[in-house]
Amino acid sequence: MPSRVRSKREQRDALTRQLRAERQSWAQVAARIQVAERVSKRVAMRLARGWTQWEVARRWNERWPAEGGGGGITAQVISYWETWPHSGREPSVRTLWRLALIYDCGIADLIDAGNYASPGEASHGSDAGRVTAGAGSLVQSPADDAASQVPGAPHEITGTLADGSWATAPPGVPSDFAYRGRTEAGSGGSAAEREVVMAAHEGSEHAESAERRDIGDATLEQVRADVIRLSREYMTGEPFVLFGEMRRVRSRVHAALDRRLWPRDEADLFFLLGCLNSLMASAASALGYRQPAEELVRAGWAYASVIDHRPLMACLRLNLANIAHWSGRTRQCRDLAQDGLRYLSDGPNAAMLHLKYGRAAARLGDAAEARRAIAAASEAAGSEYRDDLVEIGGDFDLSRASQHYLAGSALIEIPGAEDSAAGELGHATDLYAAGPGPGETHGYTMEALARIELATARLRAGHLDGAVAAAEPVLALPSAKRITSMSQRLGRVRAELASPGYRGSAEASSLDERIEAFLSDTITGSFPTAS
Repeated sequence: MPSRVRSKREQRDALTRQLRAERQSWAQVAARIQVAERVSKRVAMRLARGWTQWEVARRWNERWPAEGGGGGITAQVISYWETWPHSGREPSVRTLWRLALIYDCGIADLIDAGNYASPGEASHGSDAGRVTAGAGSLVQSPADDAASQVPGAPHEITGTLADGSWATAPPGVPSDFAYRGRTEAGSGGSAAEREVVMAAHEGSEHAESAERRDIGDATLEQVRADVIRLSREYMTGEPFVLFGEMRRVRSRVHAALDRRLWPRDEADLFFLLGCLNSLMASAASALGYRQPAEELVRAGWAYASVIDHRPLMACLRLNLANIAHWSGRTRQCRDLAQDGLRYLSDGPNAAMLHLKYGRAAARLGDAAEARRAIAAASEAAGSEYRDDLVEIGGDFDLSRASQHYLAGSALIEIPGAEDSAAGELGHATDLYAAGPGPGETHGYTMEALARIELATARLRAGHLDGAVAAAEPVLALPSAKRITSMSQRLGRVRAELASPGYRGSAEASSLDERIEAFLSDTITGSFPTAS
């Protein structure tokens, strides 16, 4: 049978073994590979060694650990240096020096024709040993040692590294090396001069790296636009469908954070991630998955804490308080809402924190504290206040209708305050019916809950007809919008219908039957079960 055709890598490895057995240098091996494969000198030298870009980066980082606890260079950085000048990034003299040490070659073995400075461009320092180029050839001054004219031959000099220590240059590095018009001080000049020149080069190289940015303003604007859209669509859309869309956008942000970013880009993305996790938590809680919702809130909290975004931190506390409320953990709800007010004292989210706190206080029997919180919420909502979250709007804002709903939901927990509660809840439903005001977004969830609470208040006051009218729009919602909190609150309506005052009422029985049908066809009931 015919022999298998060897791959390019296998052919290259075989050539390398042959040439090394013939005692040829790595530079000579790389020169053969460069001609055969038409690659640059830096690529050829790496291929001669049989290394990947990742392997070169690993060896670099082992030899020169990153300063300041950073992660060191990556394979992508090696790629930038290899593809320059056609693309990528120009390696500095110091970078070439280090690569030469890794590859055991001379600096000249890593630079293609045209990368050198033209004769006379590098003007300072001694002429002896200076490398220049003419028509792509290597030219040494007559004063050079003859052995140094062979790439890779011994020609040692000394110089200072980044940490100030002395080091011996790799073979082939002359005492004053000119590269694209820049010179690296070698043995000439004082120690102070060498240190200053090296520090200047380090500063330029680091600044060049710092200004690189792998994400554009258009991408950031698109992610922000997606978050705004999702926050507002969540007010009227189906939570399960939107949860999947939120997750898709969040994955895009996660991927963006793996790129090279400016600090302000990273802060923007952390903020948007905090918002997305908050929105996903709201959706998960609406679907009845409260423990995953809490985990999502805590993930958002981590991002908010890193950038110290206090309005977002307050909003996430609000989200946790809401989850605790619907989970029946009233004291925890109260404490979380109170803690959230440490981060924010004005604006719509501060108002919501006051109202959640007031509702929990009322449930715990503190009517005076509940009324105080309702008053504080009105003051906070009336202040002239804007922040990043309010600008996003939707789930991060509070309409006037929702403010009255939350006030009514707190008052309905206070014995004897049914009339006041019905007044707030009735005002809320009227505002919902009239449509959102300028800059507002109405959410169907809060409107439905306001109507359910109003039905409860009217039943307690003996107004069955009014309760039926209030509940009617809720019972007509499609199953994909029948979230768990609605089911919980409708349970209270059924409890009122079962009271002695409504026994024997055909209208009360009819309403109870319709609620039971509603509860049998909710959003969670439409999910497929695992086999």
